[in-house]
Amino acid sequence: MTRIGTSTLDILPLSLGGNVFGWTADRDESFAILDAFAAGGGDFIDTADAYSAWVPGNTGGDSERIIGEWLASRRPGGVVVATKVSQHPDFKGLSAGNIRAAAEASLQRLGVDVLDLYYAHFDDATVPLEETVGAFGELVADGLVRYTAVSNYSAERIREWMTIAEAAGSALPIAIQPHYNLVHRGDVEESIIPLAEEYGMSLVPYYALASGFLTGKYRSTDAGAQGSPRAAGASKYATPQGLAIIDALEGVGRAHGVSVAATALAWLRAQPTVAAPIASASRVAQVADLLDGARVTLTPEEIAALNSVSEWSPASA
Repeated sequence: MTRIGTSTLDILPLSLGGNVFGWTADRDESFAILDAFAAGGGDFIDTADAYSAWVPGNTGGDSERIIGEWLASRRPGGVVVATKVSQHPDFKGLSAGNIRAAAEASLQRLGVDVLDLYYAHFDDATVPLEETVGAFGELVADGLVRYTAVSNYSAERIREWMTIAEAAGSALPIAIQPHYNLVHRGDVEESIIPLAEEYGMSLVPYYALASGFLTGKYRSTDAGAQGSPRAAGASKYATPQGLAIIDALEGVGRAHGVSVAATALAWLRAQPTVAAPIASASRVAQVADLLDGARVTLTPEEIAALNSVSEWSPASA
């Protein structure tokens, strides 16, 4: 088990992404995915109040409702659910009133008394950060939220948040959710990880499998021609270096008897401050690979080889 930051939240080091629930996975398939995840020891689910408002006919909160129905039906013990605020069509931004209203709506959709982990989904420069920080602190003080976190924030803004919270004696965020994987390392390693180490925070990276590219499914530079939304997202990574990374992952995975996807997740887990990569499954058959990624341990030599093939140039270089 892995502890998230300075919290008491102990989880299997993998977060099941709920962005697909109500989108590429309907209610029944979502339930099957959640059942398989829990049966395999998974206990950390990530969602957001905005998922999946972009789908025709959806309104936002669709993923939360499915997860809430599953929680009510299965009553699993010890499951940690993280959700986010700022992008729901009815709760845009990070003003204090909006944060409170959005949190109450998420609690209702999830059918829980307290949100385990509550993220500011995207920075909102139109609202003074002091107001946002204060609102998150009040949710913790009032017992609606156990722990707070930030997603898609720059290192500078996270540091500012921490300074404000410390001065006010308010709850400090315990986690950061950045875009981070083998084909997208850059700024996270240069600025976010050092800050997380300084404050004892954990990373819970999204796009851990690079929109599916790091599953090894897209093995040519014409990946975008395959037509699906996932293929379109993966196509930008199908460069010569990206394909070399897939080849390296395949070789390392073969030594452990696991898939390319599981190996990519294992590499991410091995990075400093990473507590649990987020990965989604649109079909129940995909869950086993994700769970393998939470348990396989790569050797230092294998990690070094993957570091080398995915090497990037720091901005300061």
